[in-house]
Amino acid sequence: MTFNPSALTQVADYFKVLSELSRLQVLCSLKSGSKNVTEIMEETGLGQANVSKHLKILAQSGIVSRTPQGVSVYYEIVEPFIFDLCELVGDRLSVRLQEQSQQLKQLEGLRQR
Repeated sequence: MTFNPSALTQVADYFKVLSELSRLQVLCSLKSGSKNVTEIMEETGLGQANVSKHLKILAQSGIVSRTPQGVSVYYEIVEPFIFDLCELVGDRLSVRLQEQSQQLKQLEGLRQR
């Protein structure tokens, strides 16, 4: 599969949105269902301005939707495959750490000889 530069730019922008720890915390909070800003704040420990800023970015990128309900706005994940992506990356990082650990053990074994 080949991508033209315009498509790659969109992919890069998408990953930029996901590259912020606080945004990932907000997404993890929303994994169990829709929540308002106050509920997200309680789960993440992030401040109101911070949560609101990240929700705006996530909504603009189409990752979450916003639904007004009375005086509150509820946010919900539109693209749940994000958690599959995070799991895939986490699994790869785990494998890499195991490989590095094995290499360190081998180096320690050489030093002890």
